[in-house]
Amino acid sequence: MKVFKLIFKNALRHKLRTVLTVVGIAIAVMAFGLLRTVVTAWSSGVEASAANRLITRQAISFIFPLPYSYRDQIAKIPGVDKVTYANWFGGTYIDKNQFFARLAVDAETNFDLYPEFLVPADQLTTFKRERNSCIVGSDLAQRYKLKIGDEMQMDGDIYPGTWNFVVRGIYKPRDKSTDATQMFFHWQYVDERMKQDTPGRAGNVGWYVIRISDPARAGIISEQVDALFKNSRAETKTETERAFQQGFVASAGAIITAMNFISFVIIGIILLVVGNTMIMSARERTREYAVLKTLGFSAGHLVGLILGESLFISLLGGGLGLLVTYPFIAGFAAVVPKGFFPVFNIEPITVILAGSSAILVGLLASLFPIQRALGTKIVDGLRHIG
Repeated sequence: MKVFKLIFKNALRHKLRTVLTVVGIAIAVMAFGLLRTVVTAWSSGVEASAANRLITRQAISFIFPLPYSYRDQIAKIPGVDKVTYANWFGGTYIDKNQFFARLAVDAETNFDLYPEFLVPADQLTTFKRERNSCIVGSDLAQRYKLKIGDEMQMDGDIYPGTWNFVVRGIYKPRDKSTDATQMFFHWQYVDERMKQDTPGRAGNVGWYVIRISDPARAGIISEQVDALFKNSRAETKTETERAFQQGFVASAGAIITAMNFISFVIIGIILLVVGNTMIMSARERTREYAVLKTLGFSAGHLVGLILGESLFISLLGGGLGLLVTYPFIAGFAAVVPKGFFPVFNIEPITVILAGSSAILVGLLASLFPIQRALGTKIVDGLRHIG
């Protein structure tokens, strides 16, 4: 009990230095938590991918369309349960800062292939019946205070003109990793407009989503789909939904890798901060440690005093940092447009890494002071001035 009392008194002997060290650790832990959350949020789409869904896109690039006529041919392949399609719409809602996914989809089949989007049956029925209707995610509805029957006016860019939609459904996410910030509306509504305004763009979709009966045959079915359209004017590339999502993540791979690296560099900064504090403390207490040895304190007692103080400071800073991280990330998520990070939560692994790092830093920062205290002879310690 007396050892713990000494640890506490030693840690608070220089209050300003201890407070600054704790604050420095807390800021570093908070920065680590934010960077790790951004990294995990960026990869959340990959984690939410379904094993029984394939994506077929244009082989050259995702931005090029595919003919609508491919749908029936894909559906005939053995092992294919159902096929739907979607098209990236773009456009501007209110202003260009309001970013979220706006997708023209097949109203009849889209939600059959995405059971993680929970839509009330009556709302889905109305959506399918009305050509200019749309379904929005619950987070999107909350953000813009949308309710059933409200109108949403969109200014098109990829598809020029003014587009008017009526909210006929609000879906809720089934899982924590499900994006609840998307907007879905009828592809036929867009296609009919294209037939009138720019007939050359009509009859095209962005990509196909394929549900298969056996995920183990994903590779074989992908090859069969691509073989159907080999040497056609629009060759395809089919891959699992997970691989498709990873392709988007990989496009920003250098940024994500850099952020991941920086998050762990921060741990090194914490180590330097705590290490510097402990080295200064050990140097100041060289004579005290010599006196303790003279009085019969064992090496274990000295190790306990130094290690305990180091762990006390690092854990205090780490705990404070984690405590501040939650409201800080909540504030960050409120400022950043929701469409950029639909799922932005602190993952348990981030908390575990931050807590483990605080413990590890406390251990490592005490090694040199411990070695110095144990290696210094009593006589040399008593002669020490500083």
